[in-house]
Amino acid sequence: MSTPIYQVDAFTDKPFAGNPAAVCILEAPADEKWMQNVAREMNLSETAFICPEADGFRLRWFTPAVEVDLCGHATLATAHILWETGRLPAAKEIHFFTRSGLLKAKRRDDFIELDFPEKAEESTVALPGISEALGTGFRYVCKNKFDYLVEIEEEDILRNLKPDFQKLCQITARGIIATSRAKTRPYDFISRFFAPRVGINEDPVTGSAHCFLGPYWAKRLGKKEFLAYQASARGGEIRVRVAGERVFLGGKAVTVFSGTLLVEN
Repeated sequence: MSTPIYQVDAFTDKPFAGNPAAVCILEAPADEKWMQNVAREMNLSETAFICPEADGFRLRWFTPAVEVDLCGHATLATAHILWETGRLPAAKEIHFFTRSGLLKAKRRDDFIELDFPEKAEESTVALPGISEALGTGFRYVCKNKFDYLVEIEEEDILRNLKPDFQKLCQITARGIIATSRAKTRPYDFISRFFAPRVGINEDPVTGSAHCFLGPYWAKRLGKKEFLAYQASARGGEIRVRVAGERVFLGGKAVTVFSGTLLVEN
């Protein structure tokens, strides 16, 4: 039996920008090794696998190297495909059951909005070698369950970072979020995301990182809603809204191609 698969550019309204994700639609749960092999074959930062369950879908995400606990752009891409292909009516809220609990997606104006858990700062720690790995000094460093967050002094410095990925790979975390206040309008803050330990030197646009960035900048800017920009080579916009222990991520998506997997799981 062939399996539908799509490639979607997320957190953008035009193709060949934002963050590409593969979306694989299953009729029944698949073998984990097979899913990892498909993700390696697709060679994107994440491949999403969804399978229908009562009142929603089981959703899992794989990089080319590992399964991850939370992924924003591949969730956005999955919701986009479910609505675009008519598998669900456009007005219906989607429930995803994941390793990070229940996640929701709905349409909000002409955006897709994701309801994700807050992943706020849990501790502040010394991080030896981070300046050498990033190639710059920093104002502040902290961490949460997944990542380290490093605040850089200025946007221009952030945009021009040329990290040493071998050194970054030695830091025990899913990834390193580098961020600064924005001087480029209309954005509130800028970020980049480096995750060589999970097989992604630089992720183009990282929804889950904004579950950390939103609460971080809410404390410093005294507001709850932001327009953020991830300054990778492809670039992407994320609308961020902090509401208690939830962070709402808004973005658009564009389908680039669709096909079928001919290798059964």
